[in-house]
Amino acid sequence: MNKPIRDPFKENFDTLEEFADRISEVLQCPITIEDSNHRLLAYSTHDERTDQARIATIIGRRVPEKVINNLWKEGIIPQLLKTDDPIRVENINEIGLGNRVAISIWKNDEVLGFIWAVEVDKTLNEEELLLLKKAATVLRNKLLQLQIRKYKREERSQEFFWKLLTGHMESKEDITQAFYDAQITPPTSFSIAVFRFQEDIMPEAERQISYLLKTMHRLKIILYTIDCNDLILFLSLDSILTPLKDQHGFVTFFKDTMKERFSIEQIEASFSSMYSSYDHIAKSYNEALNVLNIKRKFPKETAHIAGYQELGIYQFLDVLLEKRTQDHFENYSLAKLNEYDLRHNSTLVETLEVFLDSDNNINDAAKVLNVHINTLSYRLKRISEIGDINLKDTNQKITLYLDIKLQKYKNNPSN
Repeated sequence: MNKPIRDPFKENFDTLEEFADRISEVLQCPITIEDSNHRLLAYSTHDERTDQARIATIIGRRVPEKVINNLWKEGIIPQLLKTDDPIRVENINEIGLGNRVAISIWKNDEVLGFIWAVEVDKTLNEEELLLLKKAATVLRNKLLQLQIRKYKREERSQEFFWKLLTGHMESKEDITQAFYDAQITPPTSFSIAVFRFQEDIMPEAERQISYLLKTMHRLKIILYTIDCNDLILFLSLDSILTPLKDQHGFVTFFKDTMKERFSIEQIEASFSSMYSSYDHIAKSYNEALNVLNIKRKFPKETAHIAGYQELGIYQFLDVLLEKRTQDHFENYSLAKLNEYDLRHNSTLVETLEVFLDSDNNINDAAKVLNVHINTLSYRLKRISEIGDINLKDTNQKITLYLDIKLQKYKNNPSN
């Protein structure tokens, strides 16, 4: 008969640090304990033997992003999210990761955290692996208590964030005080970003999103919330020298990683202008929503755009349309071209729009329209004749360009 495995973890431990030290003493190797988002909760202190990845985790209080990315690529984290058995991790020199064993801490079907045991001068045997599994079981209740407190804090933060987004807190002094009451350091400069998913974000997808947001080290996320199929982020831009570039990088990384790790695709993204006054948070949110609205109406023209500052004339289409409507104005030249297209089943308005989109470059426009340059030249001549347009008059071209965009804006209702 097999001898029962002794349980060295029966005694009560006041802190996670004490428990990490106890596991280290039992297994004779350095130990770190992380939450489900790879933030450091505790680490053993009696053993100086370690590796660079563990040192970086302790200093930064969370696992470095490059380590997390590599562990995903190597299939380690996906394994940890499927089993409660110990997983052996071989040495990965490029990220400073030595040999180690990892185990997930589970409650029902949810991972609460991880224990990592660094195998510096030894390899854990079968009995020691069973002891590690016992340690994970004991840790479960302690991490559940931490999780309950975390959820209560997040609920309070969610309510606060929605007050900011909807403009229900307008006083700068009240907003600043609310930040400190929530134990959140307010940023000196910020933006609002919105990621719009194809479908409503369900609990499983929400866990995946939360995991990714808390393991990304690119831009600091102050607050976030979910509204049906929208993920809304409050981003700190403090100490960011190239905010537009960094926000684009953040957006691209998020979308690519959601696709690569969780097979979630077709996410539209936007972000607002940069602000420093907290009473502009609601305005910032509306800017991000406006970007998504414009991208839906003009998908080709704005495919490369994510930021409100990049919208250019598209920022003003709603105001211009209101002005045109009030004045009962109709662009004579555009009306003539529309009438001709309808009568002859032609595409003169589209041709003119592409030509103007291409900055009057006939070669570029011909490529977009997939026609010969001579064909395009003939069409432009007909456009000039039918619409009574001087295509060398910048003022006429700008007015036509705006009215073409207004026509599309008006005729393409929001979904």
